[in-house]
Amino acid sequence: QLVESGGGLVQTGGSLRLTCVVSGDTRAKYPMGWFRQAPGKEREFVAAISWSAAATNYADSVRGRFTISRVNAENRLYLQMNNLKPEDTAVYYCGAVRSYKSAYYTDATDYTHWGRGTQVTVSS
Repeated sequence: QLVESGGGLVQTGGSLRLTCVVSGDTRAKYPMGWFRQAPGKEREFVAAISWSAAATNYADSVRGRFTISRVNAENRLYLQMNNLKPEDTAVYYCGAVRSYKSAYYTDATDYTHWGRGTQVTVSS
């Protein structure tokens, strides 16, 4: 089970930190990632991290502003979001991939576990 928190309303240029708490079967050290979905749009990749946190990858639209991290001992995944823009407004989801074929995964169809999401709204 994955449960996201930390979303909210913030002004342009502000920051938020999202947290994903991992429990149950997904407590195993799987590759994980963050995705987002805006109204009327498809779910899009934001950031991904390997099970050991040694490797990360970001969408071009967030690189340099967002940072993905994890603390396996605490079963938590984080997304630090700085310099937020109105176009970052979306529901943010954390996901896990029950596979080690790749260090990280950027395609939503590879993900086997999802949280229910947390709303992030950036006002202009």
